Amino acid sequence: MVSTRLEIEQTLNELTKSKEDILKDKLEVIISRLPLGLSSLIENGFKYKRIPKEYLLSSILFTYSTATGRTFFIDALGYKNYANLYFAIIGSRGDVKTEAIKTATNPIKKADDKEYETYLSENRTRNKEDEVVRRKQTLIQNASIEAAHQIHFENPNSIGICMDEIFGLVEKMGSSNSRDGVEWRNFLLEGYTNGVVDVSRKTTTSFRILESYPTLIGGLQHQLVKHLFANGNLESGFIDRILFTVKLTKNKVLRSEGIPTNCIESYNQSIKKLLEYKKQSENPDEMRKQFQIYFTNDAEVMLFNYVQKLIDNQEVAKPILKEYLSKMQISIHKFCLLAFIILNASESTFKSELTTQAVELAIVLNDFYFLNFQVVIEDNFKATQKEVPVEAIIALAKKNNATQKAVVEITGLHKGTISKKWNKN
Repeated sequence: MVSTRLEIEQTLNELTKSKEDILKDKLEVIISRLPLGLSSLIENGFKYKRIPKEYLLSSILFTYSTATGRTFFIDALGYKNYANLYFAIIGSRGDVKTEAIKTATNPIKKADDKEYETYLSENRTRNKEDEVVRRKQTLIQNASIEAAHQIHFENPNSIGICMDEIFGLVEKMGSSNSRDGVEWRNFLLEGYTNGVVDVSRKTTTSFRILESYPTLIGGLQHQLVKHLFANGNLESGFIDRILFTVKLTKNKVLRSEGIPTNCIESYNQSIKKLLEYKKQSENPDEMRKQFQIYFTNDAEVMLFNYVQKLIDNQEVAKPILKEYLSKMQISIHKFCLLAFIILNASESTFKSELTTQAVELAIVLNDFYFLNFQVVIEDNFKATQKEVPVEAIIALAKKNNATQKAVVEITGLHKGTISKKWNKN
């Protein structure tokens, strides 16, 4: 494929910049391509509440992903896909991670609050012989895996796992003594590709979710990132499904004003419309529960060429990045649908086709999060490789129940070399 002059100039430009500078450039490109209401919310959140732009972007994407649910889907290049995604916001204490998530998810929280009041009211007035009223909700903050399964069964279109800090969940998932943790990881692994969740119980009701749809977001202290890669999370492929967000922007100017009300209301209305679609499709009496979004020919060709490029890059990529590039071939589909929803939500023009505009935005997003992942790897492992002997890395790996394969991928050394040192250590 012949590169255009613009692509050559971009490549040369990126060779002279750090990954962080390139990320900042890509962030501004993404914001410029968003609808005015969303770009205004990100800019005003940064200006008035000092929320890093990249944190609010990821939180907004999570919110749209969760509110969309299984109501909309695409079928491209032979694969059916939904828009569910997993996000991890990396930073230090006081980096305004929580405020980013709260600001973006507030319209879903308000809808959940209203549904909870309805749930309490209907259960207070029902007779004993009446069927138990099911609680409608979308966000989960503190739940056991059994509760999460049950909530998803009762709310089949989507559940959003939304946490201030995801380290507790990560730690649980990495413990071989935690049945809850192992099941959480299996649920998230299966749910990413909308697999079946079949829950069989002896003492309570069994059920089956034919197409699961979990989403995930949470903050993570940068000192704890390494723990995310230990105890089977890397080997299982869970890491490859996460879209990491490192801190890029900072506002040191304090303001007494909040985000303009009209900016917040515009965003809230957009999410509210999506939730209404989702709620309607969950109604047992609703005849049409899903809507397929169709690509234009040009859009599907653009997607095809990009996926082929990912496959080519995967062939020559180093370990860890190779596996992540594999999952990017799935996430680009999810981003295409999510970009379409974002571009059309304010006017509810969901009967239109998915154009190259949505695919272009999806590609920029996919590449942005891949570069974030590379920064996370370099910041947490490459420096360690230079400063710490391989023997020390092996000792740390054994302590954290990591495998030889994980050490090979992190250090980049041959598996035979690691095997010899592993047995001696």
